[in-house]
Amino acid sequence: MKVLLIKDVKGTGKAGDVKDVKDGYGKNFLIAKGFALHATEEVLANYAEEQKIKAAQEAKEIAEANELAEKLNATKLTIKHKVGANGHLIGSVTNKEISESLQEEFNIDIDKKAITLKDKIKATGIFEVDCKLGHGVHATLKVDIIGE
Repeated sequence: MKVLLIKDVKGTGKAGDVKDVKDGYGKNFLIAKGFALHATEEVLANYAEEQKIKAAQEAKEIAEANELAEKLNATKLTIKHKVGANGHLIGSVTNKEISESLQEEFNIDIDKKAITLKDKIKATGIFEVDCKLGHGVHATLKVDIIGE
């Protein structure tokens, strides 16, 4: 019996493989548990079509992420923060604050978890912040911290 694996199965193969297995194993385990489908021409054609759609969607997402990365690399975000008597910030600038400022100032929505700070920002000045945009695309945002 030929089956198309939908999920990775240890000892049998990876998702997307067409394998020739014994009838009982195919029907009673792989197909019954939802790990595989019977590999008919129709099922194989549908799977190939779904893979094309997924590839096109992923290419579109990568293009959007690259476009956003270029925009972020060229952007300089300014954040006003309270300064104490010694010239240091009261508290520190967080990735949440950076995310909210990007949304307000440039209407760019990036999740706070995707913004990585190398060190805590506790002083005024210009800092570089790494932004993960998905699919291995990163951008470097310049953040200018000024005192109030």
